[in-house]
Amino acid sequence: MLVLVPPHPLLKHWLGVARNVQTPTPIFRAAMAEIGRILIYECGRDWLPTFEAQVQGPLAIADVEFVNPEKPVAVVPILRAGLTLLEESASVLPSSVTHHLGYVRDEKTLEPKMYLNKLPASFAEDAQVLISDPMLATGGTIVAAVEEIVSRGASPSNIRIICVVASPPALTQLSERYPGLRVYAAMIDEVLNDDGYVVPGLGDAGDRAFGT
Repeated sequence: MLVLVPPHPLLKHWLGVARNVQTPTPIFRAAMAEIGRILIYECGRDWLPTFEAQVQGPLAIADVEFVNPEKPVAVVPILRAGLTLLEESASVLPSSVTHHLGYVRDEKTLEPKMYLNKLPASFAEDAQVLISDPMLATGGTIVAAVEEIVSRGASPSNIRIICVVASPPALTQLSERYPGLRVYAAMIDEVLNDDGYVVPGLGDAGDRAFGT
């Protein structure tokens, strides 16, 4: 499994804004959206399917390359907070379709429980799936999400995960189960506290994003 932390100054800037406890909800969501846009851009470099064509330019015919709109990326936000990383996704992905997954974590056992599943009955073997979840902490939720997607036919080698902060326990679980995955993160935080939160992390990204 590959874990990539792009060394982009704007990514570091917006991560700093998101980490700040004094950042108000609208600015926090804007920061998350910008982080998501940068990470989607990075993960699409050698992943999005393209085709060659010709167009009539102002002065001559030009050879060009387009992202193939006939193969939309299946985008799967993990509710609630995963939605925030996708608010600017339309400016990066020319073609996508969104399927929602909702999980709530038991605060005592730290185990995830699914409460919403809007995945298709099956994915094509070559389907490209992008999962968004701001925090990969204990790894329970993201592993459950990947398992659910793979059980419907998707190949781990065609799955990309974007997150703001990842922890070693979550990355270890993913690596052991799905070596073909790629994870794109703004930062890896080494510490996981007794309540299952990444430190310094972002706190509860869903609460901060939606003001609840």
